[in-house]
Amino acid sequence: MAEEKKELGLITRGSLVEGLEMKLGPERSIEEVKAGKFVVVYGLFHKFFSLITDVRLDASSTNFLINPPSKEDEILRRVLSGTSTYATVELKPMLMLTKEDDEPKPVKTIPPHFAIVSEATEEDVSLVFGREDGSGRFFNVGSPLDMDTPVCINLDRFVERSNGIFGKSGTGKTFLTRLMLAGIIRYGKAVNLIFDMHNEYGWGSRREETGGFVKGLKQLFPEKVAIFSLDPKSTRRRGAKPDVEVYISLDQIEIEDIALLQDELQLHTTAIESAYAIYRKYGEDWLHMLLSWKQEDLPEIAKELGAHQSSLAALHRKLLRLKNLPFIVDDNTQGEGTFKKIIEYLERGINIVLEFGRQNSALSYLLVANIISRRIHDHYIEKTERYFATQNPADKPKQLMITIEEAHKFLNPQAARQTIFGTIARELRKYFVTMLIVDQRPSGIDDEVISQIGTRITALLNDERDIQAVLTGVSNTSGLRSVLASLDTKQQALVIGHAVPMPVVIKTREYDEKFYKDISSAYDEGDASKHIEELYG
Repeated sequence: MAEEKKELGLITRGSLVEGLEMKLGPERSIEEVKAGKFVVVYGLFHKFFSLITDVRLDASSTNFLINPPSKEDEILRRVLSGTSTYATVELKPMLMLTKEDDEPKPVKTIPPHFAIVSEATEEDVSLVFGREDGSGRFFNVGSPLDMDTPVCINLDRFVERSNGIFGKSGTGKTFLTRLMLAGIIRYGKAVNLIFDMHNEYGWGSRREETGGFVKGLKQLFPEKVAIFSLDPKSTRRRGAKPDVEVYISLDQIEIEDIALLQDELQLHTTAIESAYAIYRKYGEDWLHMLLSWKQEDLPEIAKELGAHQSSLAALHRKLLRLKNLPFIVDDNTQGEGTFKKIIEYLERGINIVLEFGRQNSALSYLLVANIISRRIHDHYIEKTERYFATQNPADKPKQLMITIEEAHKFLNPQAARQTIFGTIARELRKYFVTMLIVDQRPSGIDDEVISQIGTRITALLNDERDIQAVLTGVSNTSGLRSVLASLDTKQQALVIGHAVPMPVVIKTREYDEKFYKDISSAYDEGDASKHIEELYG
């Protein structure tokens, strides 16, 4: 039996470019209508799937507003309401459907005057966004405003391109990220490398609003996720056991990695020029040589290299900090061993959460994420070229998604030109590597990079520059700015881009016991202790 349509009002004016205007029915309260609500307009030949972008109060004459009825004059208020005073709602049609169409298409026309506008039904939502069927193509991420029906993201399309999860601090970016990663891992749509700066994805983490704890990806998918750790002691203290301890050797650090750390180390560009001078003489041993020199020998060494003495001294002094990082080692075999383990796990389809423990400074995060991602990208280029040469399906690389937090530090206009992440973003999926970038300051990301992001899941943003950045490269953005600015501070997000057919505001899916059971074939509430015993017993 078809669901009953709940009428909201009638279309009174509009245009294809600027959207439609609806007069709210007198029996409906304006307080029922919220920016971001998903509605359907019924034209003569088409259904128009639309988003409410604005709501305002109107009156047929300004006289009623100059002399409004008093609070006591309830009868006059009721007489005027809906006729002389009324509410107007702005709609943005996103898709349209005829009886002959199998699926909605982009809007190319508009409905006539007095077309009926109704709240979307469950059937409408499923028609537009798909329905979970066990194949993993569609993945439930939440529900539309004021509805209790799933909105799905197309995971096949999601992993095809780099994606972004944005929102100011405290709006639930981590939960949204964990939600998407869980879906991708559950259905094997891509293998993931997650640079977990704050130790929130691997084992368990604290739920801020309730003070309780939520399960990490390793608990949900014990056989599909491995924890790599830069700080094994920290990982063990939090109740997990690292699968691999991570080390970076000095000869794996390139000058491009140091250039990325200019702001963190407060290095001048002349110091980077000095690094190149050392590299020209010593090659891959440049950093090992630099850190072995004594301060008093630097003036003579600077002359020999043709480098600026004070710049060389500053470079030496600042990079000595690297030797204090416990995961930085002289032994090349340890560093290469880590990289080989990462490649081995990824090629087996095992997802990696790289935890930083207490080594989660910006310096450590930028250095490690850039070095490992650069090496992996080089490896994927080789594999892809071999696949193109042989055209053997067995040689096809597994789709890889790299998750980074604080993305603006890697992808600001200056860094995007010299980091591997800028390269990955511009290449799309040419070499089977994409990114999931998580950030609270999208305005700090280079415009060219953000315009390449396929799907954007955006929680509340207050800064106009951040809102503008999120909508960079998106067509038909009129009205979406007000929708973004009106989101709740928790559990709401605007989803827009390649993996959804139209923008939609969702109340995000709960990450709770029901979700654990739905998503994890390995998880059983009654057998949770058994899984832990099997893993770590």
